[in-house]
Amino acid sequence: MSFYSNFHSDKCPGAITGNPLNGLVEKVCIQAEKIFDAGIKQTQLENYALTLTDISIENPTYPLTFVSARSTSAQATVTNLTVERQADKPCARVQATVSVPLEVLFTDANGVDGSATATVSINQDVLLYVPAPSIIPFTVQAVVSAVAPDGTFDATTQGFNVSLCVTVILKIAMPVELLIPSYGYCVIPPAQDYSQEVCAGFFELPLYPQTRPCACKG
Repeated sequence: MSFYSNFHSDKCPGAITGNPLNGLVEKVCIQAEKIFDAGIKQTQLENYALTLTDISIENPTYPLTFVSARSTSAQATVTNLTVERQADKPCARVQATVSVPLEVLFTDANGVDGSATATVSINQDVLLYVPAPSIIPFTVQAVVSAVAPDGTFDATTQGFNVSLCVTVILKIAMPVELLIPSYGYCVIPPAQDYSQEVCAGFFELPLYPQTRPCACKG
């Protein structure tokens, strides 16, 4: 039996009949990413050593002066993943290393502005709900944001030791097909053109001055 014949009436394909909710017209199967569970952890790291790569200045003059560093993407790389299901609860112990890409801004000793890339890696060890085993596997994803407000140059490594504020959201996700009630297609209104309206005050003036009776007496 196909999806269509399993969920639709043969009288009107895709129609919902006798539904008390006004506006519902059909059942729709959509492709979506279902998030079974998610958790957030915020960590402050002190004196974290950043190794600089892809330096924009070919031959910078050392020492470098730290300006700022922040994550370049909300998506992080998850490695060293282990998931241990708990016998007495639906949660599982999720252990992983989350690697966050960073852009580092600096100036060299001659005052030339430069940039480089770096990576901060954080170990996660949390409890999250994981779905029962199925043909379609779940994935562990990480949404991240990181910023380094200050840092100092390390002459030995020619990198920076920084203070980092890192937010990591671990998610248990799976691509699924969901059956949902539909109100039909969205109606897209026309977009309004942007205008500074610099002449608005001028155009609102009357074409000719308004005539008022003279109250002056000679």
